[in-house]
Amino acid sequence: MAWDAFALILAMLGLGMALGRTSLLPANAPETLNLVVLYVCLPAAVLLYVPALRMEWALLGVALTPWLLMGATWLLVTLAARAWRFRRDEYAVLLLCVGLSNSSFIGYPMVRALLGEDAVQYAVVYDQFGTFILLSTVGLYVVARYSGDAAPTAREIVLRIARFPPPWALLLGLTVMPEQPPEWIASGLRRLAEAMLPLVMLAVGLSIQLRLPRDEVRPLATGLALKLLVMPALAVPISLAFGMPAIMLRANVLESAMPTMISAAALAMAHGLAPRLAAALVGYGIVLCLATLPAWAWLLARIA
Repeated sequence: MAWDAFALILAMLGLGMALGRTSLLPANAPETLNLVVLYVCLPAAVLLYVPALRMEWALLGVALTPWLLMGATWLLVTLAARAWRFRRDEYAVLLLCVGLSNSSFIGYPMVRALLGEDAVQYAVVYDQFGTFILLSTVGLYVVARYSGDAAPTAREIVLRIARFPPPWALLLGLTVMPEQPPEWIASGLRRLAEAMLPLVMLAVGLSIQLRLPRDEVRPLATGLALKLLVMPALAVPISLAFGMPAIMLRANVLESAMPTMISAAALAMAHGLAPRLAAALVGYGIVLCLATLPAWAWLLARIA
């Protein structure tokens, strides 16, 4: 593990939480930082790591893993909801917040910190071909179905994907971007990609909420257990079935162990679907993952 990177994660998270209790920064600071990451740092990371990919059968498993885990999420959340009689909006939030990982904003820097530079390219595949498309399709469907809105059309989904820079960066990375670009380009992309970690952790610290919804403790505990423990455990046999080499397997499982995608929770909250539960799943998930992710990395180093 790169302990200096992990120390930076803790420091920026703590700094963000401290600044969030002051009036030094404007109220929209977390949103602004997230936009910088989304439109600048994330495309730079995609352009930096994607050209180094070598197309192989095991790589398909990385792209398919989040889709398979979404199927498992639907089954397990349905069983839990029937057993403990979760409300309809709680059920919808668990589908979103368990099925969708924070595989980019937190995933890229955490994979880099815990597994090293070479593992980030697999995190990009997991995120861009899996989580991102899932949010834009299944995520929108869940929100529409359980909030009473009209289901999104195929045109709306395509336009949503086309509005974001990372898919375009992915297209360039797979086609015209050389594996070894001129140093001034590679250096610039590297600096922008490395800025993702402090910016994301600062934004998370500014917006994190650790308020326990007392009447929603059971769905909260269910969601955290499924997201941080069960999903990565299921990713292990999936990775083995595709014959992934060690570094790819570790990245695939670690991405599956990431906490809830902030955008998924925000989508649920914007549509009035159990907003306290969605916020708690994000907040507690990020705090707990600071312990569970290193534990998974330690375990994976001994089994793969």
